[in-house]
Amino acid sequence: MKHKELTHQIIGCAMKVHTVLGSGFREVIYQRALAIEMNKQGLAFSREMEMTIFYDGVDIGTRRVDFFVSDLIMLELKAVSILDDSHLNQAMNYCQAYKLPIGLLINFGGRSLEYKRVYNLNHPDNIEYKNNQK
Repeated sequence: MKHKELTHQIIGCAMKVHTVLGSGFREVIYQRALAIEMNKQGLAFSREMEMTIFYDGVDIGTRRVDFFVSDLIMLELKAVSILDDSHLNQAMNYCQAYKLPIGLLINFGGRSLEYKRVYNLNHPDNIEYKNNQK
């Protein structure tokens, strides 16, 4: 898997935050804590990065992703009791819109940290992964 070490490092930071804070806070609290932890680990990131969404070449609006890590991985945070398909679809759409091969969806809302790797199957880096899904 491409960027395996980096995704492990990000997940480790999220686990540390969840261990210290537990569940029950709003998403922004986890976002701030994760920024501190990723800084401590020397990860380069942008927070609340805005992107333009296009349809048929026309700008139809903007969205903000929680983090871009090392300009390679999109990181979307949630603080909900249960992740559902809409959360997963949102993360997948962000990967496709940003043309990234992989992203992470991390949920701080449960008793245990929940995370999912999200793949942009249209990205050239994921051709092998896509072929294995058939």
